[in-house]
Amino acid sequence: MNDKERVLILCTGNSARSQMAEGLLRHLAGDRFDVESAGTIASFVRPQAIAVMAEIGIDISGRRSKCLDEFLGTPFDYVITVCDNANQSCPVFPGKAVRIHWGFDDPAAVEGTDEEKLATFRRVRDEISDQLIEFSQTHHDNIM
Repeated sequence: MNDKERVLILCTGNSARSQMAEGLLRHLAGDRFDVESAGTIASFVRPQAIAVMAEIGIDISGRRSKCLDEFLGTPFDYVITVCDNANQSCPVFPGKAVRIHWGFDDPAAVEGTDEEKLATFRRVRDEISDQLIEFSQTHHDNIM
């Protein structure tokens, strides 16, 4: 029996924010949460997301971008949107899913040098990490 709570993290393209969030939550609390991520459309996992996650020892290089449609019949305990577009277009999930929205800047939209882009990916990664640390601490008692 799986007594882990199920978490789905949504973004538009499942290429950066939701991929980083999935990797971070698996790393922080994978023993307590079964984590998936998806996008309102599938695209690809951005190399900058892979790079900044590797910097903190989390490998997401083997992950693929998934479309939300893959999970429509799946019950989740939490559905977390990490961009405003996904929050607005997120469907209703069956069961008791608690909807949470955190609007993070889109690091893929930043213009500039490669180093400036990576700096934005790092900042957004760290902001997501801070939210997920708080989430995993405040929702720890729900399953104990």
